[in-house]
Amino acid sequence: MKKNVAIIWGGYSSEKEVSKKSAKGISSFIDKEKYNVYSVKIDHESWEVEKNGQIYSIDKNDFSFISNGWSTKFDFAYITIHGTPGEDGTLQGYFDMLQIPYSNCGVLASAITFNKFTCNNYLKSFGINVANSIVLRKENEINSKQIIDRLGLPVFVKPNMGGSSFATTKVKRIENIENAVNEAFEEANEVIIESFIAGTEVTCGCLKTDKGLTILPLTEVVTKNEFFDYNAKYNGEVEEITPARISNEMTEKIKFLTSQIYDYINAKGIIRVDYIISNEMPVLLEVNTTPGMTSTSFIPQQIRAAKLDIKEVLTNIIEFEYNKIKA
Repeated sequence: MKKNVAIIWGGYSSEKEVSKKSAKGISSFIDKEKYNVYSVKIDHESWEVEKNGQIYSIDKNDFSFISNGWSTKFDFAYITIHGTPGEDGTLQGYFDMLQIPYSNCGVLASAITFNKFTCNNYLKSFGINVANSIVLRKENEINSKQIIDRLGLPVFVKPNMGGSSFATTKVKRIENIENAVNEAFEEANEVIIESFIAGTEVTCGCLKTDKGLTILPLTEVVTKNEFFDYNAKYNGEVEEITPARISNEMTEKIKFLTSQIYDYINAKGIIRVDYIISNEMPVLLEVNTTPGMTSTSFIPQQIRAAKLDIKEVLTNIIEFEYNKIKA
């Protein structure tokens, strides 16, 4: 009998449309001969599922829905919400309580990695190189001079919880700090300010199935924009080169770092780790536990470069996580 798989998209943040694109990508990749695939939207207004062009409400008590008098329950949740509540541990806790297996990291790993400042400092304790940073909350005074004295210029100002480079600003002048911080506060209650590090930006995907840990080929990110911003990510203003044009030695170093980070956060499913290579030293930028999954996103690119079949990869992830709970 086919398993019922819910591809969950939407969320409460500005990344909702990005999430929708990822959901369409995942739906196109999943093996329809093995799984009944449903699109499930979760946002502030509703939890709803689409079936044969009709929309039905999700019963939050058991994550099911009723159509034509029949109740359908889901065997697996593929979470592709970028931001709250799908990337911060909230939905993960919900599915843990219902004992429904899901695709990405658990509650603790999701919560840690969603908070950029917490994640960086946690991984720093293991000797991982990270940019110097400070975090501001809305009740804190914005003292631009103290920020620059500590971090220098330029700096990156961005929401501490969020992604897709929404409300992210590269600040080169002290008088622009306050406006950048206030813009970031429109997306989140905390703002992280990081020192700028010049270098080569690369990203590395990693996944675990019953076949063990697979480290994917690295992608080099080249943009003529000030940084890898929203337009670079989603409007084609970037060159993405897989495999990255770096030495074999550096490639292996970053792959090893990625495998360590996967273990340090106790990850599962697919993650992506972003780095900047500066003075022959990889510096962690961010850990993404819900990476984009459109046909042009990094992870599908890297899976193709590794000569793997993405349909088979997703099947292996679904079955591996399902069997942990249901077998």
